[in-house]
Amino acid sequence: MLQTGKPISENRQLRQAHELAGPHYKWIALSNTTLGVLMASINASILLIALPDIFRGVGINPLAPGNTSLLLWLIMGYMVVTAVLVVSFGRLGDMYGRVKMYNAGFAIFTVFSILLAVTWMQGVPAVYWLIIMRILQGVGGAMLMANSNAIITDAFSVEQRGLALGLNQVAGIAGAFLGLIIGGLLGPIDWRLVFLVSVPVGVFGTVWAYLKLHDNGIRQPGRLDWWGNITFAVGLIALLVGITYGIQPYGKHTMGWTNPWVLGAMVGGALVLGIFVLVEKHAADPMFELSLFRIRAFTAGNLASLLSAIGRGGLMFILIIWLQGIWLPQHGFSFAQTPLWAGIYMLPLTIGFLVAGPVSGAISDRHGARLLATGGMVVAALSFVWLLLLPVNFQFWTFALALLLNGVGMGLFAAPNRAGIMNSLPPNRRGVGAGMSTTFQNSAMVLSIGIFFSLMITGLARSLPATLTAGLTAHGVAAADAGRVAGLPPVSVLFASLLGYNPVQTLLGPAALAHLPASDAGYLTGRAFFPALISGPFADGLAVAFGFAIVACLVAAVASALRGGKYAYGESLGEGAALVEAHGGVGGAGIARGAVSAGGAAGVTVGVKAAEPGRGIAAAVADANAANAAAPAQRSGHRQHWGALYWSSKSSR
Repeated sequence: MLQTGKPISENRQLRQAHELAGPHYKWIALSNTTLGVLMASINASILLIALPDIFRGVGINPLAPGNTSLLLWLIMGYMVVTAVLVVSFGRLGDMYGRVKMYNAGFAIFTVFSILLAVTWMQGVPAVYWLIIMRILQGVGGAMLMANSNAIITDAFSVEQRGLALGLNQVAGIAGAFLGLIIGGLLGPIDWRLVFLVSVPVGVFGTVWAYLKLHDNGIRQPGRLDWWGNITFAVGLIALLVGITYGIQPYGKHTMGWTNPWVLGAMVGGALVLGIFVLVEKHAADPMFELSLFRIRAFTAGNLASLLSAIGRGGLMFILIIWLQGIWLPQHGFSFAQTPLWAGIYMLPLTIGFLVAGPVSGAISDRHGARLLATGGMVVAALSFVWLLLLPVNFQFWTFALALLLNGVGMGLFAAPNRAGIMNSLPPNRRGVGAGMSTTFQNSAMVLSIGIFFSLMITGLARSLPATLTAGLTAHGVAAADAGRVAGLPPVSVLFASLLGYNPVQTLLGPAALAHLPASDAGYLTGRAFFPALISGPFADGLAVAFGFAIVACLVAAVASALRGGKYAYGESLGEGAALVEAHGGVGGAGIARGAVSAGGAAGVTVGVKAAEPGRGIAAAVADANAANAAAPAQRSGHRQHWGALYWSSKSSR
């Protein structure tokens, strides 16, 4: 047996310290976390295009009465669970190690990707299985999202965080659009491939993260805030479920906002979230660190992020419906082909973000987030104005330029804004702070889908029934059948377009079509009738939806402008922090700042030790974590101190 003379744990610590001190560790951390975020974001959107193939594979019609809720939960269940759990997992990362939580997330995500593909059932039971596995897959996704930004912030110094977080943000947004193309390519081959495509990436990422990622952040010891977790989960789930069911028809109403269950869920959810705020104010170790909102850059950045996500969250759905239901059929594509080509025709949006994201992140490292993030929201608002002015049957180059401009605007905003938020956080609060930020963003996406669909349905409901009745009866459809189709809620038309189904053939049914002359039946189910019929009502809905997006982006720009000038946590902590920032080496800066914030004057001593020649980073982490564990009173004092220190004139330089 080989004798090394040192315990295995000590050898591992030495190896970790050596890797952390090396110049390549930060890029390893960025590459792995970017892979994780890319995988999670691709899976958030991959179903949108592959849904028709999935439903055909399990033998169910999603547009049949009672099945609409299954469709919505398969799409939105993943988003809801990530929004609810991401703060809790960020807090656990602060307590027990961000890399541990991140690694567990990779493994959980991979396991449930496999289980999603192995269902042996058919019909409604199969869809229930997919929904449950999808929700559990979202648990892994929440672990990845909650801790990836904190790991990057720990690894990079403040001078490079904007670039690093910008690249990570690019992967997240680009993944949402790449998922559309991947789903369109794999779904027709075999619907199970839509889920299995994540497995090799997940296995590789899990092993790579376990071997190469190390915790170099400051841990924040504490107890799990059970009451905070419970009230937050119950309140947010109730609110998001209410939004999900609010866009479904209720009785004779086109939407469900008057449904007592929907109203009860939303009002009850809001009340429980109010109780959650009271619980957090009195908790010894709160899950949701409300005192972070006293930091100006954190509050303004998150408000801008929330409004930006509300403005763009439903955009993907609207663009897909526009392309699949109207424009692509008018330009020679069959309804079955439209899902894949809709993803391809939306690539200019991704390209704009890919170009602007890293560049704006790097510039924000030198000049701060305010100008770029605020300008990005203004550019995004202008792009929505451009889209609003386009005719429904547009020339593609005008549409592509509008999408490119929108991508550039979102890219200019996203990377600097995220860097500004993360730079403002104390090192021992980066996990929970990143989780809070992601919760706002994910919740806003669900809220945005509810708002956009509601606005579109409101616009369609004004003129669609009369237009459908007149168009169908003019081509021989019996008045009773035409009235039945015209009486269907507009959401059925939207979902048919979203799924790439032939809307008239699906909604009218084979029995009604069988009584028509072949020429009329062929015309009604062809590529010309439905797009021409719906163009007018759809334009009304677009005007309302894009008008809302313009307002949301402009208000986000105002919120972004209020963040103040370039600011990073630690600049106001005194000479000790500055000394260690200058001499701590790779990873040492984050450790030193955490030590300073954790233990006051004693922390400065720990921070300076991290800079001493020959002293390992792993030892500095241990010292800083020991200072954290030994100084609960100081931690409490600093929690109160953040507001006075950071919402000050210094942060508006």
